[in-house]
Amino acid sequence: MRDALKSVTPRQRAAIVLRFYEELSEREIAGLLGCRPGTVKSLLTRGLRTLRKELQQ
Repeated sequence: MRDALKSVTPRQRAAIVLRFYEELSEREIAGLLGCRPGTVKSLLTRGLRTLRKELQQ
């Protein structure tokens, strides 16, 4: 998983780690990253899509 996380952008990686490892809400993540909750949703969606593709290889 650590290698797969290298395949996403730093902001996507931060959002994924904060959401799934630190169990923060999208609103909390948005506050930490200085963006809107909708942006966090987009970061998570794109990052998870990339992770799935990377893990299937």
